[in-house]
Amino acid sequence: MAHKFVFLPPHSPLVSQWIPRLLDSAPGWSIVAPESEEDTRRELADADAAFGTMDPELIAAAPNLRWLQAPAAAPDAGYYFDELIAHPTKVTNFREIYNDHISVQILTYILSFTKHTHLYRDYQNKREWHKLDAPYHESFLPESTVLIVGVGGIGTETARLCKALGMHVLGIDARREDKPEWVDDMFGPDQLDAQLPNADFVVLTIPHTPQTEGLIDASKFALMKDSALFINIGRGMTTKLDDLNDALRSGGIAGAALDVYEIEPLPADHPLWDAPNTILTPHIAAQGGRHLEERRFEIVLENFRHFTAGEPLRNEVDKASWF
Repeated sequence: MAHKFVFLPPHSPLVSQWIPRLLDSAPGWSIVAPESEEDTRRELADADAAFGTMDPELIAAAPNLRWLQAPAAAPDAGYYFDELIAHPTKVTNFREIYNDHISVQILTYILSFTKHTHLYRDYQNKREWHKLDAPYHESFLPESTVLIVGVGGIGTETARLCKALGMHVLGIDARREDKPEWVDDMFGPDQLDAQLPNADFVVLTIPHTPQTEGLIDASKFALMKDSALFINIGRGMTTKLDDLNDALRSGGIAGAALDVYEIEPLPADHPLWDAPNTILTPHIAAQGGRHLEERRFEIVLENFRHFTAGEPLRNEVDKASWF
């Protein structure tokens, strides 16, 4: 018996390339890509699986749906609405495909804060020969501690890179009970406050969930060393930007690097743009060109096969927790 898969609009340009590849590699499927909302509701009526973003009307039109592939590793807030959580469909995501790209971005920030390349670039743009004095250039990574909040695939790869530089690595994770070989000590979320004062670098790779929204606020920045560097590359809604700005300008922490923000794009008049010792990038850490698109395809193809065989799906999400 054939299974039916629906690509929900709007479609990526790659859908037209994916469909024949999926049909060749996973026979026994019917795949459709409706363009209109009316056609989508009709196709969902007997669909077994789908790719994309649902809403309450669409999930109500899909009584037989048993697998939904989310279009991202951590979809935007609102993706996991009440009707989807209550529906029997399983949801999978694209976690694990960004580990190398994002961990390198994190390492870039750490090295910039250590060697101050971002500050020297500012002087270069002004054609100034300017050597930074103490306390700059006093950081020594083998004597530094990094606290990685979220030791999933990205956090684990970040730990490996940091350990290669000789850093002491602490990890906090809500689910993981084992300790990766590159992490010196692992803790649960209840130990975050106790570990923040120990870190020279605090790195967030956690998703946005009901539990992590607004997690890093003024109270957390107050626990950090005044020499600490803060990095958020997970999701913007985990960190209160106004509180971060206050901590930077008051000297509560020494610097910050962000790739994600409470508001995206970051408004041009936001004070973080010129906060001291701050590196801002426009949510680009995961970009990896054709490599990422092929990794996405491989996850979808793998789950086509698992679904057909009645096997557990790769990257299944706890819908109520959003990850």
